[in-house]
Amino acid sequence: MKIVVVGGTGLVGARTTALLRSRGHDVIAAARSTGVDSYTGEGLDDALEGAEVIVDVSNSSYTDEAAAREFFYASTLNLLTFGAAHGVRHNVTLSVVNTDRLARAQGGYFQAKADQEKLITTSARPYTLVHATQFFEFVRSITDSAMHGGIARVADALVQPMAADDVAAAVAAAAEAEPCRGIVEHAGPEVFELRDLAVQEMRWRRDDREVVADPLGTYFGARLSRRDLLPGPGVHLAATRFEDWQQQGRLVGSR
Repeated sequence: MKIVVVGGTGLVGARTTALLRSRGHDVIAAARSTGVDSYTGEGLDDALEGAEVIVDVSNSSYTDEAAAREFFYASTLNLLTFGAAHGVRHNVTLSVVNTDRLARAQGGYFQAKADQEKLITTSARPYTLVHATQFFEFVRSITDSAMHGGIARVADALVQPMAADDVAAAVAAAAEAEPCRGIVEHAGPEVFELRDLAVQEMRWRRDDREVVADPLGTYFGARLSRRDLLPGPGVHLAATRFEDWQQQGRLVGSR
């Protein structure tokens, strides 16, 4: 099966591309570095020739709402339109658990993601939305974004993060399946206090700065209730634990 992975050279995209290729699929890693730009449409016609599935794991480099909305709208509309013209039978898009709730809480980037999802669900194109929780790989950036005066004031919230490898496996499984015309949720096997997770990650990299759970703290600008980042019932749980992922990284780094 020919599958085009948009954002195919990124953190999740490269993993998804490699996994699908290992299963015998003909996979195009579509990115600006490979001559394909979903935002402008450059290279899409050639990339989608003969494709059955589009996997979109691309992301906006902008976190402000206006720029992110522009990117996701133009890119997603191009993928839907070009895909329809080429007879693509399934659009798989990676998004965030509780996108709609995060959009209502603060807007910004999450509103842009919510708008992207609405564009897909109202397009009449066959689709699957893969909702994932926060990645282990992004815990550091979550903490760093909350750092003020040497203290990380993270949101007083619960999280259930997962490894990028497990996200890629979830996306690949959706690409191989039939369109569900709905949302499939995936999360890690453990629930953490965001503060405890941040401390564990910082101590692992020998950073002894203070981390506090701040009721007024934000998550990339979004005000959170305690359970806003947690998945709902029926979520698919990945196998990789955070501590095991850290140990794997340490072993790789020692080679």
